[in-house]
Amino acid sequence: MANPVNPPRGMRDFLPLEKKKRDSILDLIRGTYMAHGFQEIETPALEELARLTSGQGGDNEKLAYRVLKRGAELDEAIASNGELADLGLRFDLTVPLTRYYATNRAQLPSVFKAIQVGPVWRAERPQKGRYRQFVQCDIDIIGDASSLAEIELLSASLNVLNVLGLTDAVIRVNHRELLVKLLSELGVAESDHGSAMITIDKLDKIELSGVVAELTERLGEKVGKAFEAWFLDVDTTVVPKELVHIFELVEEGRLRYDPTLVRGMGYYTGPIFEIDHPASGSSIGGGGRYDGMVGRWLGTDVPAVGISLGFERVVDLVSEEELEEEQPSLVLILEDDSVATMKNAFAMQRQFWAQGAIVRLELKPKRLNLLLETMSANGYDAFALIGPNTSTLESVDVRPIGQSVD
Repeated sequence: MANPVNPPRGMRDFLPLEKKKRDSILDLIRGTYMAHGFQEIETPALEELARLTSGQGGDNEKLAYRVLKRGAELDEAIASNGELADLGLRFDLTVPLTRYYATNRAQLPSVFKAIQVGPVWRAERPQKGRYRQFVQCDIDIIGDASSLAEIELLSASLNVLNVLGLTDAVIRVNHRELLVKLLSELGVAESDHGSAMITIDKLDKIELSGVVAELTERLGEKVGKAFEAWFLDVDTTVVPKELVHIFELVEEGRLRYDPTLVRGMGYYTGPIFEIDHPASGSSIGGGGRYDGMVGRWLGTDVPAVGISLGFERVVDLVSEEELEEEQPSLVLILEDDSVATMKNAFAMQRQFWAQGAIVRLELKPKRLNLLLETMSANGYDAFALIGPNTSTLESVDVRPIGQSVD
């Protein structure tokens, strides 16, 4: 039986200092992307279930949390053995974006550059680094079919990583059309392309021998041997013409051509990317071009490309030193609860606020040192005692927490 005081499995509470770090990182991400001309939007947590399961979300559609119909609609569905759910929690930010654009297109620029930051939900098996509720940070450019869109996305994302101190991060790049061409040259029937890509996508986990064995089992020995021969001979230092423009204009040394990069989503139509960092066992972001996805709701083709940062993994990599200098924070401890002392405390609080400080008020407890330990653990670095005669800033004795109290 689950512990009734714990959050649901795969979901987490965040203590104040952890929440503060997360918010600081989000502020840096937002600010950097906005400096590149992206605008933040917001979509509902819930979408129509029919849209979430329309084939746009790949395997994630199977992980959607479904929301039951309400009232008479639910009673009717039960009575008729009909569909019990009509809504679902979003499992990514891309599917809601396509609906958002279709709804609001007339009010948006012809080339729309969007930021989305928010929680998503997937009903998968929780494990280390994988949760049922987690935050995604996406940027997308809709309406630009040129490689300028990819270059802007990659440049902005590398800038974010640099600002966060993750300068060792690199982005692996491939092209969906190159994958299709490769599979055809290997003798894979078009109907088996999806299956072959799923296998090749496991290369990092099961290595070359595992991929060859699985391709052989699924598609025959000829395909397995052909892939092995190609893999051992391919030159990853030669960037194909489909990607040369991107490599020439994005920060030198931060892109890697990876002809085996697949990305799981079947909706990609052009360049695809994945962000790696040496201190992370998994990718910390990824994306690609998905030209056929947005236009599905409009009946016309709309070019689109996006990239998503894996926020939870980024948080684990960012050190406190890389974040902006924190506001000074202090605790004003009232020596008593007299009117004069409280009046002074509120007056001093306002004056410290005006200087940009975070100020908390506390009545002096019997065990003052225990209070100071608690405040230190919650991010406060200084304190002062306020009494009936502490009426000016000059009379306030601000001390670092940890200094002995008389």
